[in-house]
Amino acid sequence: MGVYAEAVITLITVQNTMSVRRVEVLDADLVLEQIHAVITDIPPAAAKTGALGNRAVVEAVAGAAAEFSFPLVVDPVMISTHGAPLLDDSALEALKSKLVPRAFLLMPNLHEAEALAGFPVRTVAAMERAAKALANLGARNVLVKGGHLEGDAIDVLYMEDGNFRIFTAPRIDTRHTHGTGCTYSAAVTAGLALGLTLDQAVDRAKKFVTEAIRTNPGLGRGSGPLNHHA
Repeated sequence: MGVYAEAVITLITVQNTMSVRRVEVLDADLVLEQIHAVITDIPPAAAKTGALGNRAVVEAVAGAAAEFSFPLVVDPVMISTHGAPLLDDSALEALKSKLVPRAFLLMPNLHEAEALAGFPVRTVAAMERAAKALANLGARNVLVKGGHLEGDAIDVLYMEDGNFRIFTAPRIDTRHTHGTGCTYSAAVTAGLALGLTLDQAVDRAKKFVTEAIRTNPGLGRGSGPLNHHA
């Protein structure tokens, strides 16, 4: 995507394209040390969160984010592609009350939007309602991802100016969609780092992810990865 990525590891998984066998969350102080090491040497132009694992890590990241001078994309990863929990129950309230208000952009899928908003999100109208509700939790902008809807893959962006924008892509019939949400949020973050406006960054990322799914390399016996060279 034209940027250099710096990683802060929050948890380690034992997984392949068929299943997740183990999840180990790192100590919160170790996560904070990694963040400090990165931002004191090569400060990012934008950042994203992914799977955080537990309440302690969520609170640690939220505390660090209070000092960020760059936009933060919060991808509230709760469940893996295979259904393994990647955020425990005690962390959900901390996510809502402490991390979401730090988000320049919150990017939940339908399941995550339901968990955060507290009502079913299964139509475009419900996605719009959820986006507004999540903005009321403090996120400046909210993109509700509709990849699990029937029909076209429709995403709803609610912007801080009160306007909506709808992004649509054809649904691709493939089982190889491992990491789609993480790829999408990383691609949006890359666009923000390059200085694109929010809707430009989302539009570019949506097209990239669609092509990455369409041209997936077909690896693995389960849900394989996307083509990140799309």
